[in-house]
Amino acid sequence: MSSNQPRTVIAGGGRVGRRTANILSDRGYDIVVIEPNSDRAQTIADDYVATVIEGDATRPAILEQVNLDRVDVIAALTAETGTNLAICLAATRMVPDLKTILRTDVETRGEYDDWVDEVVFPENAAARVAANTVESDVRAIEDTTGSLDLLEVTVAPSAPVAERTLEEVGLPRGCLVVASTGGNRIAGPETELIPDETYTIAVEPSVSDEVLQLFRG
Repeated sequence: MSSNQPRTVIAGGGRVGRRTANILSDRGYDIVVIEPNSDRAQTIADDYVATVIEGDATRPAILEQVNLDRVDVIAALTAETGTNLAICLAATRMVPDLKTILRTDVETRGEYDDWVDEVVFPENAAARVAANTVESDVRAIEDTTGSLDLLEVTVAPSAPVAERTLEEVGLPRGCLVVASTGGNRIAGPETELIPDETYTIAVEPSVSDEVLQLFRG
């Protein structure tokens, strides 16, 4: 995994946590998943998308194994809102500046704003929303179904594709730039990729990391 990507901890290796780990792994993130259930922990380990710690993330001794001072974001994505809040509070007690993401099963209307940085809801989009919240310059369109991802990616000024046309870039097979988010027409070979402009891109997961490196450097 890319060493200059933020390190992210996901607490909870159920459906949402595992899917979030897969999305972020496709984007090159260094991920640690904490999961108390041994079968779930083994399943994620077999995916080769994250380092897996088997244990209860509400316990400080388990969180200490992660070296939270080297972590940028912790996403508490278990099925229990109370458990997720406890994880976020324990983590920020240890590292006050750590960014926290809380998954909840009900709309909170700002109830947790004073306690965590971001709240993930609703359930059916939680994995993509969580991945978007971890990463600020890449956003997966949350109602996409199937294995194809639609991303909104901002071109970094120093990126390999910056100030070049799609014809010049030669993006990998399995990737299609659809349009710029501020534009009024479909992208074509002559479309220039402008620094700090955001583009909608359809990608297959197998080439996601390569595409993001081209757009972000």
